[in-house]
Amino acid sequence: MNSVAFYRRCIFLCLVFVAGLSALSVRLIYLHVVKANEVAEQSIESSKTVVLLANRGCIVDCNNQLIARNIPRARMAFDKLRLRNTGVAALALANKELRETPEWYLWDQDKRNRRVEARAAQLKNELYADDIITQNIEHVIDTFARPLGMTTVELRQRMKLDREGQDYVVIKPDLSEDDAENLKQLARDYSISPSIVFKEWQKRWYVMPNMAAAMVGYVGEDENDPDRIVRGRAGIENKMNEELSGKDGQVITHKNKYRPLDLAKPGKVTPPRHGLNVQLTLDMGMQRVVEEELDAGLKEFAAKKGAIVLMNPKNGAIMAMASRPTYNLNTRKNIAKNGFDYATQAIYEPGSTFKIISTAGAMDQGLIEPDTVFDCGPYRNGSVKLVKDYKTFGDLSVQQILAKSSNVGSYKIALELGTDQFFNYLRAFGFGAKTNILMAGESAGVVSNTGNPTDFSRISYGYHVSVTPLQVACAYCAIANGGVLMKPQLLKSMMADNGATTHTFNQKKVRRVIKAETALKMREALATVVDVKGTARLAKVEGFSVAGKTGTTVKIHPEGGYYNGENDREKRYTVSFAGMMPAENPEFVCVVVIDDPKMPDAEEGMQKVTPGGGSVAAPIFSKVASRVGNLMGLKPSHQDDDAQPLAKSDR
Repeated sequence: MNSVAFYRRCIFLCLVFVAGLSALSVRLIYLHVVKANEVAEQSIESSKTVVLLANRGCIVDCNNQLIARNIPRARMAFDKLRLRNTGVAALALANKELRETPEWYLWDQDKRNRRVEARAAQLKNELYADDIITQNIEHVIDTFARPLGMTTVELRQRMKLDREGQDYVVIKPDLSEDDAENLKQLARDYSISPSIVFKEWQKRWYVMPNMAAAMVGYVGEDENDPDRIVRGRAGIENKMNEELSGKDGQVITHKNKYRPLDLAKPGKVTPPRHGLNVQLTLDMGMQRVVEEELDAGLKEFAAKKGAIVLMNPKNGAIMAMASRPTYNLNTRKNIAKNGFDYATQAIYEPGSTFKIISTAGAMDQGLIEPDTVFDCGPYRNGSVKLVKDYKTFGDLSVQQILAKSSNVGSYKIALELGTDQFFNYLRAFGFGAKTNILMAGESAGVVSNTGNPTDFSRISYGYHVSVTPLQVACAYCAIANGGVLMKPQLLKSMMADNGATTHTFNQKKVRRVIKAETALKMREALATVVDVKGTARLAKVEGFSVAGKTGTTVKIHPEGGYYNGENDREKRYTVSFAGMMPAENPEFVCVVVIDDPKMPDAEEGMQKVTPGGGSVAAPIFSKVASRVGNLMGLKPSHQDDDAQPLAKSDR
């Protein structure tokens, strides 16, 4: 072999060797990369993680009456890709054909499956694929239209098979658990299961959806998973969302070519941790009372807005609280318009209910006693604009100033106390700050010491200051319980599924506002307001002593000034009554606020009564207090004299 041939042979062997290495490299790359990916994909396809939904906890009242709970629901959809799959469609058509034969009912399930698979294979040879798919779609429509409560035309239209970009078409978004199971069984019976998807979800259901809406709140779909998870959006549902939600579990299921996924053998199971049940301080029996009486009062006096707050003064528990307007928790219709909570978010000038500040403060400082007398004729103090009453009074004791609701008397008492001390007591009673009740959007009200003497005179009797109904209720609770401001409580406890209490919410004292003896003197003085000669005689409850105070203010005009009858403005009012019963040892405090009431037309020969706290809010209080006292089992302490009818406006 010459040298040229030798070199040619070497080059040839090298090329063969390199080619062999290249082929081996390609094979190795295929095995380690391409095939590995295929294996990984097959591994992923062979198992599926199924979420086990945690049940959202219930919300109950103080007597464990159900307020909110979860109910299992299902969403039914058609899988358009499976509907157009020839193999899936052929199985469904074969099932339809064979179940119409007499032998079908003689075969066991295994034999049925074998016959269906064999006939499906024949159909794929006998018919065009498009024909199989078309016939199967019509079969699905015929099978499910009636069970879904639809005509075949309606179901065909709902399926939207010609719409691009949708793999799944939801047919029934909200099915009960029983209805969903019946439809699942129908799909299994007719071999249609692969074409239908059922998505389980939890629906929040409110047993009394028109009651306590603002406090209970509602849930909404989670932005990341609208089919499954719900989150609290308002009220207790929002504030206690983490405790109510619990934590979902999961189960990993494995499938193979011999059985569908829904019959697969389960693997690792992580059970869900269900949410805790939340018990509120609300008593739904009392809640029904305040809702009904508020609605009745608004209807009687042609008003659209108002609130009633019912509190236990001893521990700050909210026993009931209603606001209007409101909305239905299940439908949430007009929630944007009616979702404003008057009891905690509306601010108004409280009028004479605010006279407890100067009176309690001066009495607490030892500056006055209930029988201290003031000249309550029209009064001007230096540069202060004239202070006068709805009628001219002479000498009045402190008790009479409250009973007759004298603005002049209240201002003179505030002067005795002094501006700095007055505002100290005002803030000590909780005005100008949020109560921090467990609800979103609470208003702090508006309190401002401008240094203007005229402003101070008006604040002393409830003008130039804005409060919420809840703030007024908390302030009157301090007088009712011996002088301590309590934080309003909505939560009583949290409980596990087995009923065991996991946490109890205790009462919270904010601060002592006045001495116990001052609170007692104030209750005695406020009891005279409900006397025959007081402004709130329509607040009386037969057999019980009641203490409280009326309030009437002219409404503020949105363009400035008031609806006071001047400049072509009609007179419009906000009226209120804050009371407690029994006066000597109050079991509850009730505040009624009505916005813009209209008095019924007077009968012939009778003088029309101007809307006021005594003529509008006081009688609503009386009805609420009578019914609540009965629910609480309170025993009457005395026999009442007949109340005298109103002759003029009561402030």
